[in-house]
Amino acid sequence: MHELIEERWSARGYDPEATLSTDEITDILEAGRWAPTWGRIQPVRFVVGLRGDATFGQLTATLTRGNKGWAPSAGALILVCTSDAADDTKLHDYGAVDLGLAVAQMSIQAVSMGINAHPMAGFDASIARAAFDIPADKRPMVILGLGRLADDPALLDPDVADRDRQPRERLPLREIAFSRRWGEPFTVTK
Repeated sequence: MHELIEERWSARGYDPEATLSTDEITDILEAGRWAPTWGRIQPVRFVVGLRGDATFGQLTATLTRGNKGWAPSAGALILVCTSDAADDTKLHDYGAVDLGLAVAQMSIQAVSMGINAHPMAGFDASIARAAFDIPADKRPMVILGLGRLADDPALLDPDVADRDRQPRERLPLREIAFSRRWGEPFTVTK
């Protein structure tokens, strides 16, 4: 596995004093813009807030309880939207795939720059839709928090520090990759 993928994790212990430059944010947005897209439709759109600006404040106001405690320390919050074509199932479904690919590429780009990326579903999409006049044919799906980790975890909220100390784990490959039929682990056969 590539080291950038291996190093990626969704931290919460951001340094509330660290800032991100517009050049850094632009590079991360470019990574999302260049993500693969179904049929060249390019449905992904971004609403970008840097800590301290009005957009950032509006984005933090959409966050649910669990994210309100740590996400305001991020250097930037990016609301990622895609198509919401109720009359076009393919556009609706593949738009979500495109959004996932964009968020993944943005996350890897962030890691390459020493920035942590934390995608969040815990926000109120209807509040975001109203706050930013998001058109009806677009769907707010993810807020991507971007920040630099705090140098001293002892200065963090104890709950945040505890969650960041927990090991990053994933299910073993044998439980999620199958061959021949569902549930039969993928194995290399000669």
